[in-house]
Amino acid sequence: MFGSIFAFVIVLSVIVLVHEAGHFFVAKKMGVKVEEFGFGIPPKLWSKKIGETVYSINLLPFGGFVKLHGENSEDEVTDVNRAFLNKSKKARTLILSAGVIMNFLLAIFAFSIVYSFSGIPRETDKVKILEVTTGSPAQVAGIVPGDIVKVVAKEEINSVSQFVNLVDEAKGEKLKITIERVIGDETEDKNVTLTPRENPPEDEGPLGVVITATEIYYPPIWQRPFVGIYYGFKEAVFWGRALVLGFVGIFANLFKGVTPKDIAGPVGIFALTSQAATIGALAVVNFIGILSVNLAILNIIPFPALDGGRILFIVVEGIIGKRVTPKIEAMIHTIGFMILLLLLLAITAHDIKNLISAGGLSGFGEKLFE
Repeated sequence: MFGSIFAFVIVLSVIVLVHEAGHFFVAKKMGVKVEEFGFGIPPKLWSKKIGETVYSINLLPFGGFVKLHGENSEDEVTDVNRAFLNKSKKARTLILSAGVIMNFLLAIFAFSIVYSFSGIPRETDKVKILEVTTGSPAQVAGIVPGDIVKVVAKEEINSVSQFVNLVDEAKGEKLKITIERVIGDETEDKNVTLTPRENPPEDEGPLGVVITATEIYYPPIWQRPFVGIYYGFKEAVFWGRALVLGFVGIFANLFKGVTPKDIAGPVGIFALTSQAATIGALAVVNFIGILSVNLAILNIIPFPALDGGRILFIVVEGIIGKRVTPKIEAMIHTIGFMILLLLLLAITAHDIKNLISAGGLSGFGEKLFE
């Protein structure tokens, strides 16, 4: 349990601190005074003032914040030239979007580490057997993991889709397959005859095999960081797109009156972190990448109190030609923050309910991983 808590704190700390560091450094660059850099949600547990900025650790470790001088009200401004409200629209937009950008860069970095150590996947023209189900037609015929499918029904195989289509066409009929098997330093071809099932058990398929045309390769060590960054960027974009579509689906279901079931809060994140920690360090790093993209996408949503909501007010200012009254904007963001806290509590309650029904942390983590 201690290891799980440690991993959870590390994962959350890295993601939140990177996000807030984006706001912090860009604000400094733009000449805005940073009054406080906080980890977690108040009440405050510890704080120390270094220079002009107070650094604090707060009780609820579910986020963080950077308090900028003159961020919410003109009344609190004591240094006009260094107040956030007095900066240009471009400067304010850059400061607000910096956290999202940093989280996306963190995701790229995390995924690049994973690819650098675990290898780069690439497509081949060989269809390989990864798993064979016990009692399946494939096992009865003598096919084993590691075999390469060369010919099906006299047709040479060079893609997964081609293999699947030929097997589907032969359901209920005898089918001849030629496989290539590596034995020691030699390879040999073997012909087998089997009958694809017309009504196979769920998730097994007609032959009862798991196949792939992807292999893992390892570039020269000096190339791995560069190749890793390239694939890390693609992975971050993939998860970003998937999450956007997921959020769209959630909001669509809410309008239909359907309660979302696949949302995880702090307890769910703790369970997932624990599960990743049992797999290994690379799994934790990969999870950091996924979670960092989550935070980036979530924060760019134009909802009050989120970075996207604050940017929306700047966009409105550009359209109507004048700024929304700071006090009104601050009130709207406060209401949005309260709504987010209530949502967080509701999701946490939902997580606890699922944790109990799953029989514990391990079962809950496994269920979320599925």
